[in-house]
Amino acid sequence: MTRKMQAAQVEQFGQLLVLRELDVPTPGPGQILVKTEACGVCHTDLHAAGGDWPLKPALPFTPGHEGIGIVAAIGAGVRAVKEGDRVGVPWLYSACGHCEFCLSARETVCAEAEFGGYTKNGGFADYILADPNYVAHIPALLAPRDAAPLICAGITSYKGLKETQARPGEWVVVSGVGGLGHLAVQYAKAMGLQVCAVDVDDGKLDHARRLGADAMVNARLDDPVAAVKKATGGGAHGVLITAPSLGAFKQGVGMTRKFGTCVLVGLPPGEFPTPLFDVVANCITIRGSFVGTRADMAEALAFGAAGKVKADTELQPLSAINDVFKRLANGEVPSRVVLDFSPR
Repeated sequence: MTRKMQAAQVEQFGQLLVLRELDVPTPGPGQILVKTEACGVCHTDLHAAGGDWPLKPALPFTPGHEGIGIVAAIGAGVRAVKEGDRVGVPWLYSACGHCEFCLSARETVCAEAEFGGYTKNGGFADYILADPNYVAHIPALLAPRDAAPLICAGITSYKGLKETQARPGEWVVVSGVGGLGHLAVQYAKAMGLQVCAVDVDDGKLDHARRLGADAMVNARLDDPVAAVKKATGGGAHGVLITAPSLGAFKQGVGMTRKFGTCVLVGLPPGEFPTPLFDVVANCITIRGSFVGTRADMAEALAFGAAGKVKADTELQPLSAINDVFKRLANGEVPSRVVLDFSPR
């Protein structure tokens, strides 16, 4: 008898997700089957469900790229994992492995990359098919609910901080203290950096203070560029913009110290308003950062296993996904929601 599973699927862009009973997939050669324990919910899932980006997923599909679970079955030829291992199925589902980018540890921009919960069915389901060569290996000390946000929000914020090239003792700005930003503050402190948190919400800035931020700037009440320059002695060596706001992008360049680096990870709609004169005259680097590599993933998870980084999580059942999406779209989720697949 064919086993069944529940999955939340996008059947039409911009419409509510539909809970379906589907057959549990069977792993083919080079594949594994993961029994989902937890799956984080990310803003990217909203974009996927809305069909917001030029490359749209094929309908229907199952979102979710922060799935954590136990390897339940393996296909022929699999050597990288074994049954019973706890793994994560992240945004970078797979890549070709042989192009110039894969060979130089930049596989996130591989032209043949596949993406979990987007071009491949993801973690809003009881089971996930995955490529064993690209799953995250979850340290034993990390619970599934704690690991889930780290394999997307965690690696994205950590890699972004690395891309600023700021050194211990130097200043970084974390612009936007939400799902990514509250993790970025923790990673930055663990990396020995001084942190100036920027947001428009005093509650989130208080949260940043509790997480160790050295300075806080409310961009709604102050001139944020002037305030950051005052707090950091002339601007930050690195600026990480997690807020999906064009205003935050423009301000981020102004907050960057001469010869500093402004890293963009948020994806607001529209064109980036770049002040070209300031960029040239101050020798500022503007850099995009897209998730992170498998090596970055291992490092990001190690910080969590060591107790230096912990996501604030709220558990919800899969059946609540449409309510979670509504809250996420309205900015009513303070950090990260994790779907809980524990037996009830």
